[in-house]
Amino acid sequence: MTETRKLKVFLCHASQDKPAVRKLYARLVTEPWIDPWLDEENILPGMDWDMEIQSALRAADLILVCLSNESVAKEGYVQREFKRVLSYAEEKPDGTIYIIPLRLDECTPPMRFQQWQWVDYFNESSHDRLFKSLTLRAEKLGVDVASSLKTKQFSLPGEKTTKIYPEPASYTQGGRPAYTFGGMEFVKVKGGDFYMGSDDVEGAKPQHLIYQLGYDFYIGRYPVTNQEYSLYLRELGKSVVMPKEKARHPVVNVSYHDAFDYVSWLNKKHIGDIPAGYIFRIPSEAEWEKTARGVDGNEYPWGNQFDSRRCNSLEGGMDKTTLVGNYSPQGDSSFGAVDMAGNVWEWTRSLSRLYPYTFNDQRESDVVLGESQYVLRGGSFRSDAEFVRCTVRSAHYPAFSDVDFGFRVAICPVK
Repeated sequence: MTETRKLKVFLCHASQDKPAVRKLYARLVTEPWIDPWLDEENILPGMDWDMEIQSALRAADLILVCLSNESVAKEGYVQREFKRVLSYAEEKPDGTIYIIPLRLDECTPPMRFQQWQWVDYFNESSHDRLFKSLTLRAEKLGVDVASSLKTKQFSLPGEKTTKIYPEPASYTQGGRPAYTFGGMEFVKVKGGDFYMGSDDVEGAKPQHLIYQLGYDFYIGRYPVTNQEYSLYLRELGKSVVMPKEKARHPVVNVSYHDAFDYVSWLNKKHIGDIPAGYIFRIPSEAEWEKTARGVDGNEYPWGNQFDSRRCNSLEGGMDKTTLVGNYSPQGDSSFGAVDMAGNVWEWTRSLSRLYPYTFNDQRESDVVLGESQYVLRGGSFRSDAEFVRCTVRSAHYPAFSDVDFGFRVAICPVK
């Protein structure tokens, strides 16, 4: 009898191999019958790191041991994790597909893993070979692969068939999957708990745990650029004068009204390109902050220490916008979003209200409220280190614009 659960796959790897393992994780998570486990995705702030890994190893149906020249030679925790994997394998019946050594480069697998046929994940055909083994293991356990695959497609009346779980169109320099919708590049952010706010930032007190972000969403990898915004203006019949060198800079001098109208245009023009049940939106404060801080609650997208080499802030002395992605990957958030500190302030769809943040107090509205102020995040090229922190909030009326005001687009579930 088939089960309604997914195949639990643990990704065992060294920290140096994270970019390659992220790409593997991104491909696995698109399969509705696979539940991959990756430490940075599944271990939340406050959890016991070692205990969570042991628990996930014990619960796994199959373990992918990711090997490279660096991980094979590395001492420390990864070797201890390898030993745990081997000890759990001893509990499985002979002939069980449980450990799959996966070579990320031309390394020599440790002797203790050479009894199992490995897969070279740097070859073109390797993904299909890996999935054959995963399918065999799933079928052995009674996981209903066939029924899950049927749910991977949907169609809307009058629209083309589109994937619920789209394949990444590319990968960021940091190894994060990137998706293309409406000609724009997005990264995916998993739902789940995260810390919001700060106890030492005025207007962002108190720090509090957000429980209710129970959905995955996509968010623009970059703020909307001059080039992207010009397509919208041309359709409105407006003339566009844009220096070539500014095409990939974030659009500025946009009010909340402008950003709202642009997103409305995206929904009319590209709604058939995005997953079913989703819609283009300006991100909420919660969505923006989760993307910027990651599950670890970083002060800055890259960590807890300011570094002027990772963002376009006042300290860098640029005094103007820079090319989007100019500080990638060193300034990326853990989800792969760029320019979330500095360059331009970004509008959110959240009204300026006190914390703690809640989802049922009408702070997000699907219409523009002219008498209320909307929150902006991220700071700009005119902001110093304190004001490009992920928790800092600013607010203005929706008709206001400035030389350092821009926005990015999110793709969120329809509520």
